[in-house]
Amino acid sequence: MDTIAILDYGSGNLRSAQRALERVGARVELTADPAVAIEAAGLVVPGVGAFAACMAGIDAVDGQRIIAERLDRERPVLGICVGMQVLFERGIEHGVQARGCGRWPGTVRALEADVIPHMGWNTVEPAAGSVLFAGLDARTRFYFVHSFAACEWTGSPDALLTRSVHGEPFLAAVEDGPLSATQFHPEKSGDAGATLLENWLKSVRS
Repeated sequence: MDTIAILDYGSGNLRSAQRALERVGARVELTADPAVAIEAAGLVVPGVGAFAACMAGIDAVDGQRIIAERLDRERPVLGICVGMQVLFERGIEHGVQARGCGRWPGTVRALEADVIPHMGWNTVEPAAGSVLFAGLDARTRFYFVHSFAACEWTGSPDALLTRSVHGEPFLAAVEDGPLSATQFHPEKSGDAGATLLENWLKSVRS
């Protein structure tokens, strides 16, 4: 069985991501070892909390190089929540700008909504041809906890973009070749999240 590595850079939701992946049949290793993270069949980059703090943790374990080397070799990477946000060029939180990994152009910013954070279950509008959302009903809900998001896309026109709305439309998921990410937490989204992770695993193994 192929191993899925979860990048251990101090993020708080490592164990829940591990349990969710194991639930759908993955063999999972939590690691900060670049060699292990680069060579694993798939790599998950989780994230909770502040953009800048997550980037500091990623840099401390050479995470940008790990992600870059994997993508150069067309090896799958999945970002979750802030692990999605840091894939963009920059994040702005409370007036402070932080540099991201720059895998995608654009800025993560505060959502413009009457109620912040966006916390709880919400539907999404999957992109046509999505691998992550294959077999899921259009009314399926996923669990979100965030106050910031990427709302505009200026990256590859071939990327599959899934959106949701909380006050304004924002990117709920991106599928861009070997690099995929979700703003919601599949590991907290019950059976729907398990199906999404299983779909990702199938793409890793194909």
